Amino acid sequence: MGNAVHDKDSQLSYLKNRLNMFLEVLDSMDPESTDVEDIDRLLNMLDELEFKQEQFKKDWNLKRV
Repeated sequence: MGNAVHDKDSQLSYLKNRLNMFLEVLDSMDPESTDVEDIDRLLNMLDELEFKQEQFKKDWNLKRV
């Protein structure tokens, strides 16, 4: 997808950008025409965001020790 993100500021920026991307997708959806695949895609985006957050959180905790 891109270069690895190692420092905390870049990681936070990455998470914010992904969250904004999620919100843009959500805002662009028409409730009347949204189907199960669309909802699955949103849930997948949230799962990926949560995974990255946990990954970065572990990295931050390691750097504090």
